Amino acid sequence: MKRNPENLTELRREAEKAAKDLEVATRALEERRDKIQTSERELTAKLRELQEAEKAFAQVRQPLSDLVGVLYQQSGSNGLENFLAGNGDASALRAMASTTHIVAQRNQVLEESSRLQAERERIAAEAQELRADNLLSEAQMNAEIETLKARSDKIVKTLTQALVKLGVKIDKSGQAANGCNPTKATSTGDFPNGLIPRLYLCPLQQRGHELRADAAIAFISLNEAYRKRFGRPICVTDSYRSLAEQQSIYYRRPGLAAIPGRSNHGLGLAVDLCGGVQNFRSPEFNWLEANGKRFGWIHPQWAYVSPFEPWHWEYDPKLGSLL
Repeated sequence: MKRNPENLTELRREAEKAAKDLEVATRALEERRDKIQTSERELTAKLRELQEAEKAFAQVRQPLSDLVGVLYQQSGSNGLENFLAGNGDASALRAMASTTHIVAQRNQVLEESSRLQAERERIAAEAQELRADNLLSEAQMNAEIETLKARSDKIVKTLTQALVKLGVKIDKSGQAANGCNPTKATSTGDFPNGLIPRLYLCPLQQRGHELRADAAIAFISLNEAYRKRFGRPICVTDSYRSLAEQQSIYYRRPGLAAIPGRSNHGLGLAVDLCGGVQNFRSPEFNWLEANGKRFGWIHPQWAYVSPFEPWHWEYDPKLGSLL
């Protein structure tokens, strides 16, 4: 029996896996639907072709039937009656030969028409069976997708409840819960730096601060480990920065802040810390340096030298995905 996830990292991993499974199943269903549509188009074309052929044979069959009837009705004038009476002159023989040839043609056309009708019925039956199989297959895949959706929703709900217990503020509309859904984390890449809608950001325990969902969940886990070590939460001075905030800071601190639109703060992947971490080689800094990677958080190499920013820390999504 599979055990339930016990911490935020496991919950995040489970939610991401559920989302990937759902994506794979949805893609398979879409491919299956494309194949169904292609096969039904081919069957429809074949049925149309057979219908046209049947119409063509019907146009030939009827005149032949009419002609044979006329020949029999006019048998006295064409020698057929004389032939049947035993007067086998040349005209009677020619009439009989013509009639026999026409009847043979008529029978051949009727036989071919019957064959085409049987073929049409066979293809129609195959089409009906295929449609039934397709409907059953699609229903089964839809049921699987609904199961995967329910699983993903349940995991995200459990994750949200865990975040609430840790002090993350969720409003009544559940907006923060949507932002804390790790399956939506990469959706922030659809927006320009510093222009990520609040709906896609997850609040931290530190009031007024937000990050991208995966970064936020990892930071909350890091914060709990930090609290156990130092008896207090991590002090945060800055997290996600809107483009307007980036511009304001850049104008106030030219040369010390990233160019607006190029900051990892604008991606929801960076924080500026205080409470001792901002002091290089302080116990808080050293602990974070040694333990941050376990949660996907690093002190970037550039921040050691140019510009020197011991307070600046970033979440590495690639590293976080390996945890």
